[in-house]
Amino acid sequence: MIDEGTIKYASRWERTGPLDIAGIDDLIRWRKPLHDAGLVGHLAEEDVGYGNLSVRTTGEGLFLVSGTQTGHVPDVGPEHFSLVTNYDIARNSLTCRGPVEASSEALTHAAIYALDASISAVVHVHSAELWVGLKASLPATGTGVAYGTPEMAMEFRRLYRETDFSVGGVARMAGHENGLISIGCTVREAAERILAFSG
Repeated sequence: MIDEGTIKYASRWERTGPLDIAGIDDLIRWRKPLHDAGLVGHLAEEDVGYGNLSVRTTGEGLFLVSGTQTGHVPDVGPEHFSLVTNYDIARNSLTCRGPVEASSEALTHAAIYALDASISAVVHVHSAELWVGLKASLPATGTGVAYGTPEMAMEFRRLYRETDFSVGGVARMAGHENGLISIGCTVREAAERILAFSG
């Protein structure tokens, strides 16, 4: 039994209406080509979604992230995103508000934003082809590190410090089958870094 898409952190979610926050339009715009390429989607047999993306916010909250289990939606809107307002990696907890609960990978996104103020967007996708094909060329998290955990968050700190992840902006999640992460100064840069491999 896979646990893909399962929230593993302590989630404090305040349900609200759709969010109207700067940056959400870029998330909607760049989520579409990622979904069309099969990098964000839904596993029908297991009935779970995969892939998510986020953007750092200014003023209100910390970052906007796609909601958990929204991978099946081909054309998302503001109702499919959540605003992360607080997190604690050591305590494995996260606070968010919006019409949907934050992605199961939101704690990993939070840890990546904490690495460098220049990181303004994070994209997490799934691709068996890329995950296998790029094994030898991308920096990778440890094979025993599961997604959505404080350990995964710490792994990205290690990658940023010890590998060229800070320069190339793409990493392979060795302990999270088919998972890859990209970062960028904009949502467009983060998305295009992944889409360049899938083209």
